[in-house]
Amino acid sequence: MEMEDVTETICRVCGYDDEVFWEGGWPTAAICPCCGNESDVGDSSVMGVRNYRGYWVGHGAQWHSSCEERKQKLQSWDLLKQLAKIPPEWR
Repeated sequence: MEMEDVTETICRVCGYDDEVFWEGGWPTAAICPCCGNESDVGDSSVMGVRNYRGYWVGHGAQWHSSCEERKQKLQSWDLLKQLAKIPPEWR
């Protein structure tokens, strides 16, 4: 698969899956509503991803967004299930 065909909809940091974070090998500057990472800021390297994830989880894995739609998702949210969605190359 060529890089320009690749679209990443799963946050490399937390596994949130409802945004386009990387498209065609380029960051979209989308901010994850779950962990608050902006694509290409904390997720352009495995070490950056691990550092951001460690900081976020270590500080309680608080949701970044507080809008009502996101609050509804929180009622059934399972951090471990979401983290399991992270692609292996970003764990």
